[in-house]
Amino acid sequence: MTSAGNTERLAVLVHEVRSPVAALSAIAEAFVRNSLEAPARVDLSRLAIAACRGIERIVRDVAVASIRVERVDAGALVHEAAVAAALGGANVEATVAADLPLIAGDPVRLRQALDNLVVNALAHTGSHGGVTLTASTRGASVLLSVSDSGDGVALVDQERIFEAGVRLDSTSSGSGLGLAIARAIAEAHGGTLTVMSTPGEGSTFTVTLPVS
Repeated sequence: MTSAGNTERLAVLVHEVRSPVAALSAIAEAFVRNSLEAPARVDLSRLAIAACRGIERIVRDVAVASIRVERVDAGALVHEAAVAAALGGANVEATVAADLPLIAGDPVRLRQALDNLVVNALAHTGSHGGVTLTASTRGASVLLSVSDSGDGVALVDQERIFEAGVRLDSTSSGSGLGLAIARAIAEAHGGTLTVMSTPGEGSTFTVTLPVS
């Protein structure tokens, strides 16, 4: 592999391990801060296990288009992503439709995509805004959406933001990789990642995945 290829893989690796590492830190702090009942301890332990598995997978297999298909409860992934973000102090909520069908997919990769969308939403919402994750169905598809109350994205930029390295705010500390990686994961599942946004009114990013 060329030096440029190694650099690109390293950049993806560094970017992608940040979310599960942050989740582990928040979980550890929750254990230290709170006197938790058994059910809460079990839930946090499950989140910690998921974060550890995510880190292991990301480190061993950086290529985000590498998919290991199994039956996935997408609603559970949405709930876990919201809980993990909320543990860090973020205003994040989840809404999951009843009787959401299972999908064929890679739970680690889909969680990567959700985490990237949540991080992006929080970065553009500010300290007083909120982020909502939603799992729903439309026809033969499951939709995983992340909505924020931020500044929104102008129509002219709504496709460009999915290009690797693109940052609309030059003062942002982000790498410009999160949305590109999330779209690559969605497309590797035979799905799509799109955005609906109105400047000044926030944005909704939606991963659309086939049920079958």
